[in-house]
Amino acid sequence: MKSIVILISGRGSNMQALLKAQLSCHIAAVISNRADAPGLAIARQHGVPTAVVSHTDFADRETFDAALATCIDQYKPDLIVLAGFMRILTPAFVTRYVGRLMNIHPSLLPAYGGLDTHARALRDGVKIHGCTVHFVTSDLDHGPIIIQAAVPVLMHDTPTTLAARVLLQEHRIYAQAIHWFCEGFLSLTVDGRVLLHRVKQPGCALISPGLF
Repeated sequence: MKSIVILISGRGSNMQALLKAQLSCHIAAVISNRADAPGLAIARQHGVPTAVVSHTDFADRETFDAALATCIDQYKPDLIVLAGFMRILTPAFVTRYVGRLMNIHPSLLPAYGGLDTHARALRDGVKIHGCTVHFVTSDLDHGPIIIQAAVPVLMHDTPTTLAARVLLQEHRIYAQAIHWFCEGFLSLTVDGRVLLHRVKQPGCALISPGLF
């Protein structure tokens, strides 16, 4: 059975969903860069070991990332899962775990990388929004895409209501992506695309607003 380490910075909503998902892997640890992250207590309630590597204890990103990698490697994970981990990782860290570092982002990448994705989508008037699970590369929010979920943007949506609708799908697709990884259903091509093996792909369309 493969093992994973989850990195968080706050309450860990996606982490909680993964803890409840009965994944086909061992969750070896939850690590945070903040000692006051509420998600640490939740992880301990589920019997998962926790650790803290505080970024404020280090002079720069490079030394923090090196200490974080040392902590991670103690657990010998097959996969590192970013679940609301609010630190930009250095190229050296990303290279160390290439193909084993996964993130979820609240937009349909490559659209709306970075922060404030829901407000930006509403400002642009898009009709379909969503979330993306991808492998992490040094190009922020542009790594190989594993799975996406789309939701309609409703007429009276606010960033809060749209975020809540997207978050429900985040909880579904992150667990699915990790399951595929642990079962060996994912592979990367030489040009950096994800191939899915033994996975059905429905051909139905999401149209928003709907047709009449």
